[in-house]
Amino acid sequence: MTRFLLRRLGGALLVLFALSVLVYAVFYVAPGDVAQIACGPRCSPAQVAQVTAQLRLDDPVYVQYAHFVQSLLTGHDYSTGTGTEHCPAPCLGRSYRDDEQVMRLIVTKLPATASLAAGAFVLWILVGVGTGLLSVWRRGRATERILTGVTLAGMATPVFVLGLMLIIVCCSTLQILPFPVYVPLTDDPEQWFWNLLLPWVSLALVSAAPYARMTRAAMLETLAEDHVRTFRAYGVSERRIVARHALRGALAPVIALGAVDIGAMFGGAVLTESLFNIPGVGRELVDAVQTVDLPVVVGLVLVTGFFVVLANVVADILHAAADRRVVLS
Repeated sequence: MTRFLLRRLGGALLVLFALSVLVYAVFYVAPGDVAQIACGPRCSPAQVAQVTAQLRLDDPVYVQYAHFVQSLLTGHDYSTGTGTEHCPAPCLGRSYRDDEQVMRLIVTKLPATASLAAGAFVLWILVGVGTGLLSVWRRGRATERILTGVTLAGMATPVFVLGLMLIIVCCSTLQILPFPVYVPLTDDPEQWFWNLLLPWVSLALVSAAPYARMTRAAMLETLAEDHVRTFRAYGVSERRIVARHALRGALAPVIALGAVDIGAMFGGAVLTESLFNIPGVGRELVDAVQTVDLPVVVGLVLVTGFFVVLANVVADILHAAADRRVVLS
């Protein structure tokens, strides 16, 4: 297991290094005059030259990248005109638009996205695995066909369509829920829950569909194996076979997919956060792209990539715990 963990961690570090090189090349080398973007369209050539010297953009590309990595690892000192401000590691630079440290800006947005991701994840796992389990339990009956149709409909429905329908029905027509307005958990836990309920349900109903199909397929595959037929021959009840043996066989792919999805949620929550007015990293990314705020875009891409890589490592560990054959491969 130790060798397995070291191998996965080493692979994760290589992926993060490759991501940093790619992101730096795409956003700082390819665009052209980064100093003009940082300074603004109304800056004079002298001001642009001053920004170029301040950001060390006149250095060779590999030296610029070395400064970028050094800032991530050890931090960076910025001149404020009257003094020096230290940006602690991991330093992702300063926002062109807000003149604020990018990491500090991202940290203020992460709780909203984390709240959205965590609640939706729990809900879609319960709904997805439960639907798959029920369709296997009722296989060959009308219930299975209905659940299969609902699953296909869920996979084909965009999240913003479902979210808009829920807002119209629950907030406007029936008036059983308030229009979502994000409230931090630390301010009012009850209002935090009720205002995030619709975003959670919107994401969960769409995201649960692949889990239902995967759970159903994996459980049916397990039920066709020889040891399950042996259990039936010894008189083990079908309920116990489905709940204890078939469901356990479906856990490994569900764990892998779930960890990847929870990591990707940090970068893929743009539509949900925009629709429900949640001040998370998704909305911040849209604003940064619209204003060409390169440090914020780069910082959000790197942070999102970190969560995706971390989720993959966690998925590998949980997969190995559920199936010991993975460690030996």
